Amino acid sequence: MTDKLRNMISNCKQATFLIEKRIIGKITAAETLQLHVHLAGCAVCRIYRQQSLLISKVFISFENKYFKLDDAFKKALNDKIEKEINEN
Repeated sequence: MTDKLRNMISNCKQATFLIEKRIIGKITAAETLQLHVHLAGCAVCRIYRQQSLLISKVFISFENKYFKLDDAFKKALNDKIEKEINEN
């Protein structure tokens, strides 16, 4: 794999991470700039962003009666998500 391709894949991984992080509302000004620069030149990540936003809107629109998770599972999942966000 060439260095350019590796760099592009790495940038796309970072961009998709920032897209998801932004959806939950935790993105810095520097990350916003980094994401905008990447999205300006990457059609694939722009499509990913559109799809991710759509999926989020669909799940938000569901009534809570469709999703019943026990409190221990929710806490473990939330802790894992927070850990991943803080590491990146």
